[in-house]
Amino acid sequence: MMKALSRFIFWITGWKLNANWPKGLKKAVLIAIPHTSNWDILYARAAFYLMDIPVRFTIKKEVMIGPLGWLLSGLGAIPIDRKRIPGGRKQTYTEAMVQMLKERDELVVMVTPEGTRSAVKKWKTGFYHIALGADVPVVVGYLDYKKKEAGIGPCIYPNGDMDGQIEEMKAFGRTVTGKHPEKGII
Repeated sequence: MMKALSRFIFWITGWKLNANWPKGLKKAVLIAIPHTSNWDILYARAAFYLMDIPVRFTIKKEVMIGPLGWLLSGLGAIPIDRKRIPGGRKQTYTEAMVQMLKERDELVVMVTPEGTRSAVKKWKTGFYHIALGADVPVVVGYLDYKKKEAGIGPCIYPNGDMDGQIEEMKAFGRTVTGKHPEKGII
């Protein structure tokens, strides 16, 4: 049902796919760039259904109750439980996501590194630490509103040079146009 709806959305709006997901890749952190509009979720979610990529995103476990929880779960939400760990402190989101990726055979978690729909000079780096800690690649997903194209860009395996590798991802992101270009990647 969701794939047919996604196909209709792409057809009626004139969007196309550049679906080059790395062959055989079952676990990854997927960053969605540039994130400049609330419309991004519609096109990104539709694109992932069409590409048969079982993308998931995280949300606080407290939100995942009742009908809202069922809806969010159907869209790919995974509840994060920031349980207490040895030492009495709460587990960070990054720690919880690393653990989740390590425990599963297949999991693609989507993150927006800007953390907002506004232009930012510095990305949040949790996605990189998650990929490095879980020993999985960062795959760059993009929406180019100028070309009306959703696709997959570079696949980068974290090597510890966080600043250099994030700059490589940003450089790719500057080649695509968000819905609001003035809010794009700086």
